[in-house]
Amino acid sequence: FMLHFSIFLLFWIIAATRFLALKAKQMSAGNEDIGRELCNIVKQHRKDLSKNNFTAIPSDLPRNTQYLDLSYNRISRINSGDLMTLPYLCFLNFAHNGLEFISPTAFQNNSRIQVLNISHNSLKFIPELPSFQGRILDISHNIYGNYTLTDTFRNLWHLQSLSLGSPYARSIHVNDFAALQDIHLKQLSLGAGLGLQNYEHGSFAQLKSLQELTLKMSFCNEYLMFHNVLKDVGKAEIESLKLVKFFPHTCKSNKTDPFEVLNSTTSLSNITFEDTWISSSLMNNIVLNTFKASIQALAFLNITYYEDTVNGVQFKGIPGYNQTARIRVVIFDNVLHYQYRYPQININVSYFYQIVYLKFSGTGMNISPCNLISALPSLEILDLSNNLLNDDGFWWPGCSYINVFPALKHLSLSNNRFVNIAFISDRTQQIKTLESLDLSFNSIKLKDKCSWPSHLIELNLSNNDLGNSVFKYLSSHFKRLNLCKTGITVLSQDTLSMMPNLTHLFLSSNNIRILPADLLAPSLKVLYMDHNDINVVDQMFFKRLQSLKSLNLGNNPLSCSCDSYWFVTALNKTLLVDWPQEYTCSTPPSLDGMLLEDYQPDRLACESWLQATTAIPVTAVSVVVISLVFYFCEGPWYLKMLWVWIRVKRRNYQAAKTLGNASFHYHAFISYSQNDSSWVGSQLVPNLENEGFCLCIHERDFVPGNWIIDNIINCVECSYKTLFVLSQNFIQSEWCNYELFFAQHRALTIHQDSLVFILLEPIPADSLPRRFLKLRTLLRQQTYLEWPKEEKKRQFFWTNLKAMLKTANKHMVMKDVAKDIVDSCPLLKCAE
Repeated sequence: FMLHFSIFLLFWIIAATRFLALKAKQMSAGNEDIGRELCNIVKQHRKDLSKNNFTAIPSDLPRNTQYLDLSYNRISRINSGDLMTLPYLCFLNFAHNGLEFISPTAFQNNSRIQVLNISHNSLKFIPELPSFQGRILDISHNIYGNYTLTDTFRNLWHLQSLSLGSPYARSIHVNDFAALQDIHLKQLSLGAGLGLQNYEHGSFAQLKSLQELTLKMSFCNEYLMFHNVLKDVGKAEIESLKLVKFFPHTCKSNKTDPFEVLNSTTSLSNITFEDTWISSSLMNNIVLNTFKASIQALAFLNITYYEDTVNGVQFKGIPGYNQTARIRVVIFDNVLHYQYRYPQININVSYFYQIVYLKFSGTGMNISPCNLISALPSLEILDLSNNLLNDDGFWWPGCSYINVFPALKHLSLSNNRFVNIAFISDRTQQIKTLESLDLSFNSIKLKDKCSWPSHLIELNLSNNDLGNSVFKYLSSHFKRLNLCKTGITVLSQDTLSMMPNLTHLFLSSNNIRILPADLLAPSLKVLYMDHNDINVVDQMFFKRLQSLKSLNLGNNPLSCSCDSYWFVTALNKTLLVDWPQEYTCSTPPSLDGMLLEDYQPDRLACESWLQATTAIPVTAVSVVVISLVFYFCEGPWYLKMLWVWIRVKRRNYQAAKTLGNASFHYHAFISYSQNDSSWVGSQLVPNLENEGFCLCIHERDFVPGNWIIDNIINCVECSYKTLFVLSQNFIQSEWCNYELFFAQHRALTIHQDSLVFILLEPIPADSLPRRFLKLRTLLRQQTYLEWPKEEKKRQFFWTNLKAMLKTANKHMVMKDVAKDIVDSCPLLKCAE
């Protein structure tokens, strides 16, 4: 069947300078990517010194430099030794310097260089580089007069890609590439965009290992010379041919077919046209000869199309020719139109049923030629990115959607104008084999409920402003999901639980701050969360992701603290993408920019179990040492005295509240044995009475004529405290026993804290006679003071004893002195 379609109105002609700028950017990016793959360059070992107006290579470059960009300077020479201090150099860019001379030994100490770019300079001869051991060498856009390579190129055993080009080298001879016959060169690029004047047959035929050939030269009306090139391409069994600026805009078409020998190049499978003008007549020749040849991939990149035939492109088949085209891939990427009208293309698609990949990108398409594209029976991948399509543009009402896209699996609608995700989800039900849909870089809005087909397992919604609510519009059947740069701030278990089959999740360039520790995704294998706001990665986050094989957490503001200790020391780094280059510290400020790999946290400070293991023996040893010192420095005695003082203070406070306005004649009644009178008279009485205490002593203060028992009872009752001086002599005294009995009885009935015991010498409670059972109990329950033998301890003794007696202030003791002065003569001594 015959189908006719139009590729609709495109943008008007864009300036030629846009092509050159775009191409230069692509080439630069290509070298950058290649350098990363070959060199595994660490960010901290990159030095970009381009556009610094240098006239010589700086001598103070770090020794560990791997990547060095000196492009766009004014360095005219590379002398021997200029790069001697850079043994790890792997990627070197010297483009756009006006370079005129390179010493043959310039790279003698740089055996690790893999990529060398010395393009766009002023080299008058192709330099001799006998010490270069790299894989990629770009010497294009210089001013040498021919392509003749010296014998030193025979030693470049590792060379895989070579780029040559000069506006003055417009002839190709057999001897030019003789030095490459034994080199396993895979890629060769020739030309500076100008027309080739002479080609010697057999020049390319000798390059038996060559796989890709790029010719940056025009063949305007020199098609016979181009035929010889194609024949040599066939002899060398080259697989891929790229023709850059093949047909300039100043060239006028003639009737000669430049591709009529294409069917003889049986090894050639890929042809690419780039930065060139393509006329409808030339396109007819390409389609016709591609159909007859063994070409499998045909690409048109950055082309300008115009029609020089009345009916545009016409292909209705070849009479008597029953074969079908072997072409499987067709690419149109960035197509501009010279004429302000719709181009006409009339093709019988039944001859191209093997096409599996079709790309129309950057064509300005606003309505899909659905009845043509959807009829391709083997089409599995359709890329319509970077166009002007909207919801109705792709699912055009004028198209019939019965049995559309019978084999389509992957559909890319990226960088268009799609809006209604509910409408799109409903229309995908019509494409019965669709597995993957790319809607990135659109204007998607979340409105109505979505109804995704069960066979759609991959969705790309990156670079759309969606937010956290996007998870409500997804399908439980999704296995691969791309939500990069969609404004997501929170990732929770609830959102992932709705997609149990998810294996690949891409959340790069969002605003996620926390990785939830309870995240459970048993099927998740790949997770990308780079360029977010994550500071700390919880260890529990990984324990529940048992199937995880690849993780990207690079370019996050990671904290170099104990929270990251396990991440640095214990995590299996084979899981991490771009480790260690993209993992750097953000906090604390002193470590900002340092590779996380170089962060060496203190194990003892970061592991609590190790702290406990260390702290327990250290604490035990410290306690033992302190205890020994405490013991040998009489610590127990001082502690006991402190405890006595505290209890006295507390009891005195309680006693003051209990006694209220009670009054006493004496601060204390002293009960002691007559045998201890010397200590009482020389130590106890002077120290207390000199401090203003009134003491009652039986030798001095008992009332003559009264019974001894009455004196004892009266003195005990008239004293605030009863102070017992205990010794072995006290135990032998019968009267002391009476005094103790009455004082104890008073303590139980009136004043509970009125007894004070002083031990002149140790008296074990268990050794007391039976008549002193009360004292035995009191010594076990009451606090007592020991008379210290050491002079330095006696100050504590007197301090505590005086504290016990001071609670009864002078007003309390002397309240009734005037009343009793006549009856109680002993108080006159106290008043004095």
